[in-house]
Amino acid sequence: MPNLGLILSHAWNMKKNGRAEGTINTHVQRLKNLDKQCNITEPEEVKDLLARLKWQTNTKLNVAIIYDGFLKSIGKTWSRPEYKHESTLPAFIPMEAEIDILVASATPKTAALLQTLKETAARIGEVTRIQWKDVDFERKAIYIRAEKGSNSRILPISDKLLAMLGRLPKTSDKVFKGRTHGYRTTLQKLRNRTATKLNNPRLKQIHFHTFRHWKATMEYHRIKDIMTVKAMLGHKSVLSTQVYVNIEATLFLCTSDEWICKATRDPVEAQKLVEAGFQYVLTTPDGLMMFRKRK
Repeated sequence: MPNLGLILSHAWNMKKNGRAEGTINTHVQRLKNLDKQCNITEPEEVKDLLARLKWQTNTKLNVAIIYDGFLKSIGKTWSRPEYKHESTLPAFIPMEAEIDILVASATPKTAALLQTLKETAARIGEVTRIQWKDVDFERKAIYIRAEKGSNSRILPISDKLLAMLGRLPKTSDKVFKGRTHGYRTTLQKLRNRTATKLNNPRLKQIHFHTFRHWKATMEYHRIKDIMTVKAMLGHKSVLSTQVYVNIEATLFLCTSDEWICKATRDPVEAQKLVEAGFQYVLTTPDGLMMFRKRK
């Protein structure tokens, strides 16, 4: 790459200006990819390349914004292509069994990372920032440090995940030491190998962000409370969370309208019903709490 020095200099300037490590790594990878295919010091060559590439419009827009920052760092300008952001829905929501297959097929470290993604719906950049001090083994909770302008949050985790984390060696302040790019390569190899072994090509569609889409959709289906899902995802605006209402309605369109109904006055029993997936309906005047769950 003839312009690697310029790319690294730009990355250092981003770091000095307080940009997040994950953002810097993404910019560097995008610029390296461009530099392999054209001379990135010549804006017209980059515009020609973007016009030829069969990327989605949103991808081209993001790359154009990244390149815009690079040009400013080397003292150049350009007339940026007028790509418009297109609202999209996640194209693929896997079955839970498919996610669990990947977790079960992975090495202990990768399995713990994937299980963390599954239970918290955190972004991969957030998960790789988790430190051991962020894991509360006593209260069964984990602290997620926000990225991409979202909110930090504390989320419950299962005994299974706690056990998986507890078996990992503590060789660093971070639970998952290493670069995000390395973990992406590991997941790609894992899903391709497992897809071939099980003759299930759907597994090849699972990316790190797929875990976030899956968890958000399933959580909204379970509780039908968009504000709780918003808090779990760390969204600043509920408009960002609204997409999962649409996905849930589509995925469960054919669900039976028959219900299993339960009633109790015992708060402990009520808690168990909620944990089992029952939806709270109402409380009668005599204190009887009513719950229901689709058959």
